Amino acid sequence: MTERPTITKAVIPAAGLGTRFLPATKATPKEMLPVVDKPAIQYVVEEAVAAGLSDVLMVTGRNKRPLEDHFDRNYELESALEKKGDADRLAKVQESSDLATMHYVRQGDPRGLGHAVLCAAPHVGDEPFAVLLGDDLIDARDPLLRRMVEIQAREGGSVIALMEVDPAQIHLYGCAAVKPTGDEDVVQITGLIEKPDASEAPSNLAIIGRYVLAPEIFAILRQTEPGRGGEIQLTDALQKLATSDEGGPVHGVVFKGRRYDTGDRGDYLRAIVRLACEREDLGPEFRTWLRSYVTEEMQQS
Repeated sequence: MTERPTITKAVIPAAGLGTRFLPATKATPKEMLPVVDKPAIQYVVEEAVAAGLSDVLMVTGRNKRPLEDHFDRNYELESALEKKGDADRLAKVQESSDLATMHYVRQGDPRGLGHAVLCAAPHVGDEPFAVLLGDDLIDARDPLLRRMVEIQAREGGSVIALMEVDPAQIHLYGCAAVKPTGDEDVVQITGLIEKPDASEAPSNLAIIGRYVLAPEIFAILRQTEPGRGGEIQLTDALQKLATSDEGGPVHGVVFKGRRYDTGDRGDYLRAIVRLACEREDLGPEFRTWLRSYVTEEMQQS
């Protein structure tokens, strides 16, 4: 049996404008918006590292310099904290710069997720790699990416993350046609369609923002014409990969764990509340206040 290469590289597309969060994102990248006390993007990098991916490439655009600064050393701040003897905050500041080996490339023209992934080709080379979208935060207690890497190592090809959604909401996602495998949480992908009408959707399994991709995806992306929205869609390229003999099979891991969507304002606020409630240092006091607040609101309504 041929030994498959170990996956060590993660690609995080981060070139979006974040228009849904204006004016907050006028001068601050949406990826740097805090979720409790860490920027959203740090949760994503931590997830990659926890799955064994220590080499992280961010695909950025204009006005994204704060992303690079966050994962770099800040000697002036570290020196000030050290002089104060504030070891706890010093450790938190140093944590982000010590997480992984970080690399950056600019996307340039905003031509869609498929194009952003294609920008990673020179860095990734001829080996499988992971793609993590920053709007989807996966709870650290639910090791989705690690499971996907495990399936890719066993089956080869590519693996995408799927989640059951209300059929009335499937038009908001890429959707998968599937057939079962010997694993309850794993399916084989037979087809993919980007944001279908409910009447045309082959299932209620939606693609969420985690992928482990075979390097053959790059050749397909180079030949993929712009699709929905005039952008190069990663889903279109994966559809070709799933229905061809090149690059191995495409499997899906059906995720039933905790996912926080930070790309929508309401879901972003709910994610903060849920994560704050579960923190040992913040949760007890915050939950007490939250119960009191909700009770008052209900009495007044």
